[in-house]
Amino acid sequence: MPYQKGPGKTVVIALGGNALGNTPQEQLELVQNTAKHIVDMIEEGTNVVVSHGNGPQVGMINNAFAYAAANDDKTPDMPFPEAGAMSQGYIGYQLSQAILNDVKAREIPRSTACIVTQTVVDADDPAFQNPTKPVGAFMDEETAKAKAEAMNITVKEDAGRGWRQVVASPIPRRIVEFDAVRDLVEDGYVVVSTGGGGVPVFETKGGYVGTPAVIDKDRSSALMASELNADMLVILTAVEKVCVNFNTPEQEQISEMTVSQAREYIAQGQFAPGSMLPKVEACIDYVEKYPEGKALITSLECAAAGLRGETGTVIVA
Repeated sequence: MPYQKGPGKTVVIALGGNALGNTPQEQLELVQNTAKHIVDMIEEGTNVVVSHGNGPQVGMINNAFAYAAANDDKTPDMPFPEAGAMSQGYIGYQLSQAILNDVKAREIPRSTACIVTQTVVDADDPAFQNPTKPVGAFMDEETAKAKAEAMNITVKEDAGRGWRQVVASPIPRRIVEFDAVRDLVEDGYVVVSTGGGGVPVFETKGGYVGTPAVIDKDRSSALMASELNADMLVILTAVEKVCVNFNTPEQEQISEMTVSQAREYIAQGQFAPGSMLPKVEACIDYVEKYPEGKALITSLECAAAGLRGETGTVIVA
């Protein structure tokens, strides 16, 4: 029989790359637990698109090719966009398989699909004027500069530890495979997409062209959720609720905040850059583009309860 879309909410769930482990074997074990919580939501009728980070994984792939290329003249260096696509493939395979196995064990008439996703960024994004995100292995100065010339990449000295490739972190503008994701969701599939924020591409007269960059996966997830008109964007983190005055005697959990309240907390410096701040900013992006929706920040273990309104931090327009 054909798969059927669930009767409940449509949600985009953003998983962190660090939550997936640092090796393929460790990840294979961790995704079993991740899948269980996602299938709990599916069992309640929720339609799910899963996005994920890929920081440790793309770093591992990039370092492996860099080491092989340095020690074996038959192995080429791997461009960063291709390394990102590889990470989407193997993370998506393991996530999709774990979800599918749990769905079938519970006899839920749903299946999974993994979409290797490209994300359009602007070539004139200011981030490209000063790439700062280090990726890949350390090199000596001579090797780094030779590789920069040969591969048309940017390298910088990294805190006295050696030289590394650095890439920009531009704003995502459009998800190339969005139509495919939307159609699969409508047909009842659980879709894994936008891994690592998507492979960054420029849209040129000659077509799409990959570029070495890192897109914040929460921002890409917010873009996917708003374009999909998803009822909720769910950003998973290590804590059940967002806190203000974090790690102080005045620490306070937040159950709900409006965009204006969130902006006020940001102005106060309540959310740490590189930690909670980009998650809150992504939620703001989503609810401003799709005011009918709600954004939820919570832990994986509390996600199903959060969808029922029982816990987590909700951000509304």
